[in-house]
Amino acid sequence: MIIDCHGHYTTAPKALENWRNQQIAAINNPSQMPRTSDLKIGDDELRETIEKNQLAKMHERGLDLTIFSPRASFMAHHIGDFQISSAWAAICNELCYRISQLFPDNFAGAAMLPQSPNVPIESCIPELEKCIGEYGFVGINLNPDPSGGHWTAPPLSDRYWYPLYEKMIEWNIPAMIHVSTSCNHCFHTTGAHYINADTTAFMQLLTSDLFKDFPDLKFVIPHGGGAAPYHWGRYRGLAQTLGKPLLQEHLLKNIFFDTCVYHQPGIDLLTKVIPIDNVLFASEMIGAVRGIDPETGFAFDDTKRYIEAANLSQADREKIYQGNARKVYPRLDELLKKQGR
Repeated sequence: MIIDCHGHYTTAPKALENWRNQQIAAINNPSQMPRTSDLKIGDDELRETIEKNQLAKMHERGLDLTIFSPRASFMAHHIGDFQISSAWAAICNELCYRISQLFPDNFAGAAMLPQSPNVPIESCIPELEKCIGEYGFVGINLNPDPSGGHWTAPPLSDRYWYPLYEKMIEWNIPAMIHVSTSCNHCFHTTGAHYINADTTAFMQLLTSDLFKDFPDLKFVIPHGGGAAPYHWGRYRGLAQTLGKPLLQEHLLKNIFFDTCVYHQPGIDLLTKVIPIDNVLFASEMIGAVRGIDPETGFAFDDTKRYIEAANLSQADREKIYQGNARKVYPRLDELLKKQGR
């Protein structure tokens, strides 16, 4: 199998965006707030958006299953209050659940949390439990900066996050650390804010002893880990200066990186610097980078081509393609075994 651990529902029907725009417009005029029941999207609409987009590309590229979550840039946790985020997360998660039911062999859900700035993280737990317990999702996305580029939240090592981590351990799920859109004009959303967040999250974890409190906690840092693999010597040196253990012991039992790196040298570096056991295949297809690379003639986000061309053994490719994902996402492994895979 080839498991893509990083997919978003970026092709949802236009009705979803229209509903969200009405919700945002009604923040200062509650009498105009749309109801959840106002959103009407039929199964045929969902099938069409997937069959002509994500599923078509999966078949074309030889991918079997995608861990599928709501569109990251649409999470926009900085907009409105917790009630706004709660309603929006519930709608988006339900659509991903319906996709996982319509295409059970090809998609498994990961939940968007209803985060909101300056709101206790405990408020997200009911949605997490619904998505894992009722929808059968296999993971969650965790936004370390719900302020949208202003970084007002505590670092991921802070006890503010502990109730969520306790639930992650209880439900045996990992979190992909993934910010949403940037409302800070200094930071382009996908070109700067996403990569900044990956790097910032890694450094927050490096400077802490979080995994002493939660030795079984697992995070996936997307987009190849931001700057971490590229500056691995810097981080090894900083850890040494701070009196931390070697990164292999300090972080790599708990932190994993995906392959959303859109050129061959980047993948070559990632798979050379980071132990293969810590690399999960991903493409984030139909995401931030959707064009054709003029140097290769292939889509930037066709990441399987990079793995195939990398200097890897077949055993290493097998770990990247499915073995590591099944370990990091044990609920996915259980689901696949029930399906006979």
